[in-house]
Amino acid sequence: MTRAMSRFMRRFRKDEGGQLAIEFVIMVPLLFTVFLTSVELGIYSMRQMWLDRGLDMTVRLVRLNTGQVPDHDDLKDMICERAGFIPDCATSLKLEMRRVDPRNFVALSQTADCHDKSQPVLPENAPTYITGQEHDLMVLRACVTFDPLFPTTGLGFDFAQSANGAGQAQMTAMSAFVQEPGN
Repeated sequence: MTRAMSRFMRRFRKDEGGQLAIEFVIMVPLLFTVFLTSVELGIYSMRQMWLDRGLDMTVRLVRLNTGQVPDHDDLKDMICERAGFIPDCATSLKLEMRRVDPRNFVALSQTADCHDKSQPVLPENAPTYITGQEHDLMVLRACVTFDPLFPTTGLGFDFAQSANGAGQAQMTAMSAFVQEPGN
């Protein structure tokens, strides 16, 4: 019995068939993860660019229309109109605007006020949106939640774990402007 087993083990050790299959099984999932992560990162970067663009163009419009700061819903619609690549922008965008004293600066909190799509929108969950007075320095932060393209792989998995409980990712953009006096 031991002689038959040692003969079998010798033949098994010398046989190199199937060697490529092991490398394939190890490397292909790794390569697909890298590929899917790069696609997810590209889509995320494009969404971030469009959010920044929409916010910057809207803030520029607010600055040029002296003395008139639109209410939350109008400003949100203006941003969504200019941010073309954000899916479901009207329901996933949440704005936060605060007055900032330049002589006694206090930054906004690190955690953005984002909309959780799994929760209903209630009045007590309304965003902090203060329009300010003439000559006030205002900081506007927009937060968008979205579903990752590949939520179970690579970067999409990281997004889904780090955001809210619904498995959605979030991105923010900030801008500032001075509340100009009315005409």
